[in-house]
Amino acid sequence: MNQDWSSTQITELFRALEKHVPAAVELRRRLHADPRLSGGEDDTAEAVTTFLGVPHDPLPAGGAVVRIGDRGGPAVGLRAELDALPVVEQTTVDWRARNGAMHACGHDVHIAAAAAVARTLQETEGPLPLALVLQPREETLPSGARDVAQSGVFIEHDIRAFIGAHVQPRLPQGSFAATPGPVNAAADQFSIVINGRPGHAAYPHLTADPVVASADLIGTLQHLISRQVDPTNPTVLTIGAITGGNSPNVVPASVRMTGILRTFDEHDRVRLHGALEEVSRAVSDVHGCDSEVEVSIGAPVLHNDPPLAMCASTWIERAGLDVAPPHRSCGADDFSYYCALAPSLMVFVGVGSGGTEEPGLHHPEFLPSDDTVGEVATAMLAAYLAGCSTVAELPLPEL
Repeated sequence: MNQDWSSTQITELFRALEKHVPAAVELRRRLHADPRLSGGEDDTAEAVTTFLGVPHDPLPAGGAVVRIGDRGGPAVGLRAELDALPVVEQTTVDWRARNGAMHACGHDVHIAAAAAVARTLQETEGPLPLALVLQPREETLPSGARDVAQSGVFIEHDIRAFIGAHVQPRLPQGSFAATPGPVNAAADQFSIVINGRPGHAAYPHLTADPVVASADLIGTLQHLISRQVDPTNPTVLTIGAITGGNSPNVVPASVRMTGILRTFDEHDRVRLHGALEEVSRAVSDVHGCDSEVEVSIGAPVLHNDPPLAMCASTWIERAGLDVAPPHRSCGADDFSYYCALAPSLMVFVGVGSGGTEEPGLHHPEFLPSDDTVGEVATAMLAAYLAGCSTVAELPLPEL
């Protein structure tokens, strides 16, 4: 950061941002109305790069990187996720999605806000270049962030600090949380297949019933968390889907269940992977069945860099957002892959009204207001400035 960078210039940056928010809101609505699922986001990336009108570098596994500012020297990175979810939207706005996909996690807001920040830095040069990463496949495996992290982008663009923001309905509208340390869990998907011996439901003694074994296993797996994990370490095990059988009077040959394990402690994470297999085998044996367990490693724990979080909190509060209580959750985000490469920060921006019944993330009625685009953009720009301060190890000028 240039030692001559003044509070006046910073104020001009935020004023310039306000001018670009209306266009960003329109971009948000276009993207929301025409979402793309994970792995098919090329159209979304093209819409953003066209909106910015500057050269970009395609990423090997999808998405793009847009650099704003000088091509040489250190930069601050900013992530925007491109993908939507396979959710049928149930809102009533004219610009709702109608193609069976939906930006039900706020990625449309994140993209639009990041685009507003990029346009602002095109018009009013910032202290350091910005590397805007348009990332594919945040919602599925294989992780888009992992591919970006392994692509050499951080080296090529000399990214010294990395920023992200996420809408959060558990926080009040217009507030933010830039919480230091671990804020999101590691999340690993798993599948368990229980193989039994099929037969007629009237002769259960001649079968090995994988349905009963699966019911027993589901309850037993919960005891792994309640009785074998330190209760001060947040841990969640969820069975999200079960399939097996197609007739009420037939004992099926197999049952398949899929789930997700969320952990904050790496020792717990590794140990529970083994315990999934051990418990599945033991319970299956009791019922005369056998089991097959497969674990798909997902994103690691997301650690916010403490100095960057503290610096960003100061900037964001000065920029006009309210400070929310520290926010951590067992949600997961593959932004965590970036944390191993540079000091990184995920800022949570509130979109809630304080109620407990309002639609949350991944809900078919979740729809942050258009005002959220400007609030997320403000948080992103302030966090970018904090990244510049952290990289250059300079004090923050007063606003």
